[in-house]
Amino acid sequence: MTHYGVTGWKNTGKTGLMERLVVEMVARGLTVSTIKHAHHDTEIDHPGRDSYRHRQAGAHEVVLSSPVRWAVMHELRGAPEPPLEALLARLSPVDLVLIEGYKRSAHPKIEAHRAETNPPLLAPDNPTIRAVASDTTLDGLHVPVLPLDDTGAIADFILRDLGLIR
Repeated sequence: MTHYGVTGWKNTGKTGLMERLVVEMVARGLTVSTIKHAHHDTEIDHPGRDSYRHRQAGAHEVVLSSPVRWAVMHELRGAPEPPLEALLARLSPVDLVLIEGYKRSAHPKIEAHRAETNPPLLAPDNPTIRAVASDTTLDGLHVPVLPLDDTGAIADFILRDLGLIR
C-alpha cells in the first residue's frame, strides 16, 4: 500500500500538517487513511463505557459498531507493539496512507519543523526524511525545505516522490 509519513518532534506542527494533507489529498480525488503513533498509553474509550468494560474484562479485541462508524480496539496485554507494516496490512485498500510519527521506520517522510520550538532537526541523520516543512529558512540541508503552511506544495512533493504525479 502506498504510504508516506509526517514526523518531527513534539509541537512542531505534525498533526496540523497531517490534517491539512488529508483534506488536500481527498480534494484531489484520492482515498486516504491515516496511522498515528503515540508514545504513551492512549485511551480511545473511557471508564464506564461498554467497550471499556469489555476490554477491562479481558477481551483481546473489541469491535465497536454504530450506523456511522466502526472501530477495533486490540489489547496487546504485554505483547510487543506491532511494527508499522503489520498495521498497514490491517487497513482497507486506499490510494494513500499518511503516517504520523514513526521517526525510525523505513518509509519516506516529511519532517515538520517550527522555529518557535527549535528542536534539533532529524533530517541530517535520517535518510528516510525526503524534505523538511518549516516556518523558517533552513540552510545547509541535503533535502528540500518547503513552507510549512503551503499544503499544496507539500502534497505535490509527496505525490511526486511517490510517482503519483509528474
